[in-house]
Amino acid sequence: MRDAFQLDGKTALVTGGSRGLGLVFARGLGLAGARVVINGRNEEQLSAAVKTLQESGIDAAGYSFDVTDPESVAAAWPRMTAEVGDIEILVNNAGIQHRAPLEEFPFDDWQRILRTNLTSPFVVAKQAVRSMIPRRRGKIINICSMQSELGRRTIAPYAASKGGLKMLTRAMAVEWAQHNIQVNGVGPGYFLTEMTQPLADNPEFDAWLKGRTPAGRWGDPEELLGALALLASPASDFINGQVIYVDGGLSAAI
Repeated sequence: MRDAFQLDGKTALVTGGSRGLGLVFARGLGLAGARVVINGRNEEQLSAAVKTLQESGIDAAGYSFDVTDPESVAAAWPRMTAEVGDIEILVNNAGIQHRAPLEEFPFDDWQRILRTNLTSPFVVAKQAVRSMIPRRRGKIINICSMQSELGRRTIAPYAASKGGLKMLTRAMAVEWAQHNIQVNGVGPGYFLTEMTQPLADNPEFDAWLKGRTPAGRWGDPEELLGALALLASPASDFINGQVIYVDGGLSAAI
């Protein structure tokens, strides 16, 4: 059983991997034995993240390209894969958030959120499967959200993008399962990160969340790594088109 969860010799790409949950995911995959490639647009931040991973004994590299732009991805891919090998595990993590009442939501921000949260997984996965299909193996993990299932005020575009990502995950699985490629999602609940810290600092929201979540607390980002390791490893070879919600029971409760 232990061998079923090993990632030794695998190469994994984590988009948006230079900070936040992306960096946690990269570290988890690296400690499970994978060679880790992280992507980001801020080269200084990317270099610092790679150094942090390497100091933990992880074989890590970083590449800067815009995951929302097919031309940028296509241009970076040959050099990246020549240096690190074909991508065998893809974690589509890059995502952004912006809050405003829906009737006031700026169109440019709507477009930006959809491009980052929904279009980029399509763009990067389409590139990655070009080598996965002939090899007849590959793992794609899309980072979904509680908002793949549930709405909240002021984040309608985010919910739309993450709901769309859940269905894109299923569509990818249906398309590519015949090539022995597994496509699944992880749906985090509320975890303490740089992005959610303002919510945690809001006493009203903090109390609401702890009361709404059966576990009665925020999640620790490290608690996402079990689901990630499962979906990245041979242990999930017959799991396809699923989203695992790691949320302390929030989505099970009313």
